[in-house]
Amino acid sequence: MLKRLFIFLLVVPLCTGCAELAQIGSELLEASVGGSAGVTSGQAALGLKEALSIGLTKGANSVSVKDGYFKNNAIKILFPEKAIKVKNTLEDVLGPTGKQLTGNIVEKLNRAAEDAARGAKPIFLSAIKQMTFQDAMGILMGEDNAATNYLKRTTSTALYDSFNPVIQNSLSKVKALTAWEEVITRYNQIPLVKQVNPRLDDYVTEKAMDGLFHMVGKEELAIRKDPLKRTSDLLKTVFAAQDNRGQ
Repeated sequence: MLKRLFIFLLVVPLCTGCAELAQIGSELLEASVGGSAGVTSGQAALGLKEALSIGLTKGANSVSVKDGYFKNNAIKILFPEKAIKVKNTLEDVLGPTGKQLTGNIVEKLNRAAEDAARGAKPIFLSAIKQMTFQDAMGILMGEDNAATNYLKRTTSTALYDSFNPVIQNSLSKVKALTAWEEVITRYNQIPLVKQVNPRLDDYVTEKAMDGLFHMVGKEELAIRKDPLKRTSDLLKTVFAAQDNRGQ
């Protein structure tokens, strides 16, 4: 039966919602271990794939909607740090007009990130499909953010390549680049200031990725710490091994 689990892991497509995977995996697990307290690498891989799919789906979905970034203070993209002097100077010199200009920029940056986050899910799913037994066991028995770190390690380049052009297009669509040009132009017209013009698309891309991984990490921690988040027999059995790792 464990051989069937191994074959199942190699050939079954990973579904987006994972309901079918969870059902089939749970049936195979029940038949193969019959309530054994141990957990095999095959079971760990199945459980981790299910857990990650649940977590990334919630994490990615939560940021890829309107206000997913903008109204989440934990990941909201703020005015670029390299240009914070621009923000402070404009608000000091122009008063309410300056605050309106900088506030408009912040909203548009977050709208661009929300646009780009829609492309994260297929990239994550691809990385999860390629997870090995060793990866799964290392994640299961690792730190509370081991799965999130695995995704960072295996998807960051692909995420950047996916996010950056979308963010460039989105910044143009929401007229963020126009607003940014207005802010920088107004700032650079102030006497005696050192002129600046940092790359806006790179900044938003990096912050968007940081926010995405933050939300995925929250979901990973919830599944590890909260038994109620383990919504299938497979998850319960696999993460029981993690719960007992210190005993």
